[in-house]
Amino acid sequence: MSEQRIGQNSTVTLHFALKFENGDIVDSNFEKDPATFTVGDSSLLPGFERTLFGLKAGDERSFEVLPEQAFGIPNEQNVQVMPRSQFDSMELDYGVLVIFKDAAGGEMPGVIKDFNDQQVTVDFNHPLAGKVITFDVKIVAVSNSSL
Repeated sequence: MSEQRIGQNSTVTLHFALKFENGDIVDSNFEKDPATFTVGDSSLLPGFERTLFGLKAGDERSFEVLPEQAFGIPNEQNVQVMPRSQFDSMELDYGVLVIFKDAAGGEMPGVIKDFNDQQVTVDFNHPLAGKVITFDVKIVAVSNSSL
């Protein structure tokens, strides 16, 4: 039997690390239990999934994932200026994460970029938008069960 390689709908168990270009680690499970997901289940962004295609158990790789395939390019329309009165109960500071409810009741996280007595500027872009991410992986297991 040939070794199973990662493709669409594969179940993959892996260790991973996401790092900035300078080597700072954003997220990693190398010191923890490996994660298991099925390709196409939206656990990983498609740009990260595509890098795994063709790999098999035991493979270790490092990939550079550009913003367009990772967390996107910052969009100026996602930076909103709001009245300071909406933040009366908060002590404001630069870089503070605030959570808003959207019309559907979901959460919309934003980061405070600027504020004064009249208004507050909130950035709703993903905090990793615009960043090149290094994606280190070690494949633990691959399963391609046929239905």
